[in-house]
Formats: sequence, C-alpha cells, structure tokens
Amino acid sequence: MNQRKCRTCRGELFQEPLLSYKNMPKGAQFFPGPDEIKSEKGVDLDIFQCSACGLVQLSIEPVPYYREVIRSAGISDAMKSFRAGQFSEFISKYSLASKKILELGCGKGEYLSIMNGLGVDAYGIEYSDESVEDCRKLGLKVEKAYIDSSLVRLKNAPFDSFYILNFLEHMPNAVDVLKGIWANLADKAVGLVEVPNFDMIIRNKMFAEFIPDHLFYFTRDTLLNTLSLAGFDVIECVDIWHDYIISARVRKNPVINTAVMSQVKSSINLSSFYEQEKLLKSNISKYLAGLKGKKVAVWGAGHQALALISLTGMASQIEYIVDSAPFKQGRYSPATHIPIVAPEQLLSQPVDSLIIMAGGYSEEVAKIVKNRYSGKMSLAILRDSGPEPII
Repeated sequence: MNQRKCRTCRGELFQEPLLSYKNMPKGAQFFPGPDEIKSEKGVDLDIFQCSACGLVQLSIEPVPYYREVIRSAGISDAMKSFRAGQFSEFISKYSLASKKILELGCGKGEYLSIMNGLGVDAYGIEYSDESVEDCRKLGLKVEKAYIDSSLVRLKNAPFDSFYILNFLEHMPNAVDVLKGIWANLADKAVGLVEVPNFDMIIRNKMFAEFIPDHLFYFTRDTLLNTLSLAGFDVIECVDIWHDYIISARVRKNPVINTAVMSQVKSSINLSSFYEQEKLLKSNISKYLAGLKGKKVAVWGAGHQALALISLTGMASQIEYIVDSAPFKQGRYSPATHIPIVAPEQLLSQPVDSLIIMAGGYSEEVAKIVKNRYSGKMSLAILRDSGPEPII
C-alpha cells in the first residue's frame, strides 16, 4: 500500500516521485536461500517528498523486521573507538555520570556495552528476542520493547538521557516514536539522535542509498523539524563519521510543538542522480571489460552494495560477494541472486580481482584484505566515479 501523506506531519506528498528505481533489493537484511532464489524478485521504489515539511520518504510499507536493530557483523574497531570518545564527551558535558541513560534499539548491545563501561546507569530496549537474550548474557540491562506511541511506559522510566543511532529512519511512525521517548524522560533530559545524512547523499549524488529499510531520508532541516514536532529542542547539530551521519543533541521541551516549521513550494530536483547512475554504470562496465575472462568478486553485502549491483547490471560478471556477517553467508543477494560467502573463500576459491564496496568502511576493509587475503589478486575500491585500483 503506497502512502500519499507524509508519515511525520501528515501533509500531502508531491504527486510525482523524485526518483523511481526498478528491481531493487526488497530489504537490506533479506537474503534468500538456495530454495528461494527461483521465486524471489526485487521491488520497485518510488521516492517522494512532502509538500509541507519537505521530508523525503518512501511510499511503501516498512520491512517486516523494522522494529529490530540489526548491525550485521557488529561494529568496526574504528567505530568502537569513535563511539567511546563521543559518549565520554557527551556524559561529561551534560553531567550524566551515574545517571540513567536509555538506548533505543540496542541490537546485540554493541553500543550499549560501550556506554555501560563509562560510569552511567545504562539501559536498552530491543524488539528481537534473540538480541535481548544476547544482551542479557553480557550483563546488560535490556528490556524487550518497542516504543510506538506516547502511551508506552518503560519499566525503568523516567530516564535522564537517551540515544537512538541510525534507527529512526526505519520507523514508519517516527514522530510517534519520538513522542513516546519524550514521555519516558525526566524533565530537561538530553538526548542524542542520529540518522544517515541526506544532505551528503544529495551532494555526492549517492543514488544507491535508497533501500526499503530506510523509509526516511533526513536533511538537517527536516530532522530538526521532526524533532521539534515531537517536543525536543535541538542544542547542537553536526555532521560526523565522514559526513555520513547527522548527529543532533536535543533537550526535552516541556511543551510539544504541533506546527510544521517549513512549507515547500516545489519538490527538489534529483535528476542528477540518474546522470550519476549512468556515469558509474559506464565506468564499472569499462573496468570489468578490462578483466574479461578473469574471476571477479565483490566485498560487501550492505545496502549500498546490494543496490549498486542491481542498478549497474554488474551481477552477471560477479563470482560471489564476500561478507563477514555469518547470517548472510550461504545465502544470496536479493534481486540479483549472487552467492554470499565468508572471507575465507578468497583463499579456498581465489579470484583474480576484488572490488570493495563497503561505503565508509572500505578503507578499513582494504587493509584487512591486503593483510590476510590479497595474494596475487588485484584490488579496487568503488568510488563515486567508479572502481579505483589499490596498489
């Protein structure tokens, strides 16, 4: 069922989509098995903009697992170090030592474990039974819950602070979720809200960022508007992690605002995304033509790589996709049906060339590959303009 009204402010969506893509993966965490690939098909995505608040969004229903946080193989060492520093500074700046802090969507405790070691009273909520159990085995205080309205009350509320990291964009009722968080906070509580950075996506024409898991594509302005509608004042808003993430620090406002902050006269023009898609497809084709007769693999079964493989038509020339997440291995890429394997297959069934398509983690992956798996295999990182060989 397609949405015709904005999911946050209930304004009308512009009649024509900004972009339309065919045969896209039906989910970033959906990987068909061998018995499913004959009947599995991709989905068509239409990307719309709200004519009232300007928020860009998909018109489709959410993926079945939208209440769960799935971080695939976990988080990298670089990200762990970054989060430890970020959380420490946040705790110090807002005098949160020994105070109660809540993580919304804590997954298997990847970030909650870091926060728990920094002298605060850390709690988490997560919808997945398996992930909740994993967190409890680590000694973390986690409740199975999902906040979908202001009526939900958590066992250990009220909290002095909260954080929700790259999860809000998955939620079809994002404002209701934020209002539910608001209702479980102490007066003047502070929080950290982070989402993928659509300003950067527009700037870099990252056409492969659209995936059914992400219903919303927040710019700084539309994120601030959404937070205001839910009763939060924004203290600070910055771009972090190579500009991939918008990070907003907020404070609970005693009064929830109901007014939309902006009115949009005309929809934004994203036609340049199609031009970038055409350019990247051409350059990938040229690169693969130079490897004719050789075996080529891709490293990365994240949502950007899955979308790129589908949109650029490179699937027929790829032997397999390497990914370090065990639950993806032994299965296939959605829509394109390429086998997904563990990194060790680069040793047991080597290829002539590997293209790394891991987004912001590509440099880190390249170092791992060169140290453990490279051999005589040529390496390239997929950049904005095409594959860039690594010497």
